Amino acid sequence: MDPHPDHVLVLGGTTEARALAQDLVELPGVRVTTSLPVGREVPLAPPGELHRGGFGGAEGLAAWLVEHEVRAVVDATPPYSARITDAAVEACAASGVPLLLLERPAWLPQAGDDWRSVPDLDAAAELLAAGPWSRALVAGGGRSLGALARLSSPRLVLRLPRLPRPPLPPGCEIALRRRAGDVDGERALLADRDVGVVLTTDSGGPGGAAVLVAARELGLPVVVVRRPPAPPGASGAARATGPARASAWVRSTVAERPRALSG
Repeated sequence: MDPHPDHVLVLGGTTEARALAQDLVELPGVRVTTSLPVGREVPLAPPGELHRGGFGGAEGLAAWLVEHEVRAVVDATPPYSARITDAAVEACAASGVPLLLLERPAWLPQAGDDWRSVPDLDAAAELLAAGPWSRALVAGGGRSLGALARLSSPRLVLRLPRLPRPPLPPGCEIALRRRAGDVDGERALLADRDVGVVLTTDSGGPGGAAVLVAARELGLPVVVVRRPPAPPGASGAARATGPARASAWVRSTVAERPRALSG
């Protein structure tokens, strides 16, 4: 065993992060730590070491990278984890550790889709409140509903993988998603709850695509919250669109960077 393995930090919480960790732990001479936010539940824990909780902002993360001799960081967090990405960009710039942003490709409308694009949840709440719908389904992975918590109409059906944080919209219904990618289940839910419109974030990945397919088949409009803009400084970070490319970047980056002398 290499007494001084190359340490890679994966900021996780997605299926892509787990796939990347699985690939990296099988490489000789590589040590992998995956960071998961407090309360973030994942179906399968990623292989390698785990770090639960935050780092204390960008300054704390930069100190952690230096203390643990991290040689590369991959931000594989969900697209709407802007705070974590901001901290990673700043911390890696301060510590001199290379950073890769592992990005899910955005969803694109297909023939038969009726999408209404909005910049944020505030705009989504305004659109829903002004619309003709009596019931809306909210599909996504966020724990905080933001401006949606103030909506009294339409009545909301919350289709989420885990319980949201209060406050909750008055009279809302909660339907926890047990299995991602279940088009039949999403279609049945939309029909059984008499849903007139779907609200989702452009998170990419297969988990939300199922409800988009079901909405298309039922002829329902979909309000799509666009992704936030990249944080300042992110333009200098490397980017990849899948675990395989991210793994290749890690291998080449670690191989090209000389190890710091110690002792």
